[in-house]
Amino acid sequence: MPETEVILFSEDDGSVPLLAWLDKLPAKAQDKCIVKIERLAAVGHELRRPEADFLRDGVYELRVSLQGIHYRVLYFFQGTIAVISHGLIKASKVPPEEIDLAIDRKFRFAKNPARHTHQG
Repeated sequence: MPETEVILFSEDDGSVPLLAWLDKLPAKAQDKCIVKIERLAAVGHELRRPEADFLRDGVYELRVSLQGIHYRVLYFFQGTIAVISHGLIKASKVPPEEIDLAIDRKFRFAKNPARHTHQG
């Protein structure tokens, strides 16, 4: 199976929500999130629980846990490309407003992929 291209969502001002979030995490949590993103690239749509899960409206989560803290990386697919929206630390479940934010980014990305693709 060919690798899935994974890109990071970029806001209109050029900021990249996932990178800003990762920068605030402890190094070990950053590393685990990056490994999970690499798994997404390797497996794409085939990634399932416990590593990933479907939330709603085309939004998925990468699931990372470390020392009792649950990190989530929200993403969606645009054709065969996986687009990472942002990350969060969750309590009991992913808050609906976080999913709504990813859905909004999904629609904005679909309208103008070039504008919302991080060039890193």
